[in-house]
Amino acid sequence: MNPTAAKGDQNMSWLKGKRVIVTGGGTGIGQGIAVRLAAEGAHVCFSYHASGRGAEETLRQIKQQGGQAAAFPADLERMEEGVRMVGQAVAQMGGLDALVCNAGPTITRPLLEVTPADWDRTHNIHLKTAFFCAQAAVRSMQAAGRGRLIFIGSVHGRASIPLFGAYAAAKGGLEGLTRQMAVELAPLRITVNCVAPGLIEVESYAREYPEYRREDAARQIPIGRVGFPADVAAMVGFLISEQSDFTTGQTIIIDGGQLARLALQRSDG
Repeated sequence: MNPTAAKGDQNMSWLKGKRVIVTGGGTGIGQGIAVRLAAEGAHVCFSYHASGRGAEETLRQIKQQGGQAAAFPADLERMEEGVRMVGQAVAQMGGLDALVCNAGPTITRPLLEVTPADWDRTHNIHLKTAFFCAQAAVRSMQAAGRGRLIFIGSVHGRASIPLFGAYAAAKGGLEGLTRQMAVELAPLRITVNCVAPGLIEVESYAREYPEYRREDAARQIPIGRVGFPADVAAMVGFLISEQSDFTTGQTIIIDGGQLARLALQRSDG
């Protein structure tokens, strides 16, 4: 199964005409989101940094299905590059309907080994750049009188495991930012939500976690399988659509029930 493939009807058009920016669209979840939104009719601009070949693949998939897309290089550790990218994308599309802040590294370190550089890189991308990209996006959305901001969080914002200290703090911060911005931007008819994935299998797993086995991971998830980028992308598509007009300030967890299940289980399951 291709973890970045869009599920369902490739001719869906419920996002037809929507102008969307996705950060980090060259790999993994971001790639899945960009491809899915374009399949549903959106005009997609996405950023990438160290994933030039991945960005080319995202563009290839989108153009193969007849969609519209453009890629912009940007080092999102530098907030000003993120803001510049938003401006360039808005200018190219002639406006903006939705921003999906997806980009961000997963740095794993024992708590006592986390360096200031680790902390700064994690928080600069996940929080600082996301905030100021959202700020730039809102200025464009005001002209249209509506808009959507979507942050990609993580279950690590709610419950975590060792080695994810800086990452969990940043993702928890995104949830707080989601609630605050939702309240402040509601009068502008701009909704703000956070999508928090659990175990989502991406291509980098084979390289970064050689011990990873899909079958083993699936046994830890109540629904009986691991997640894929298309699972996250489907929720993002809903939140951009007109069907989500009354949904704002929420963190929606996409994890197959993993976070809902108690760690201690009876022997009969």
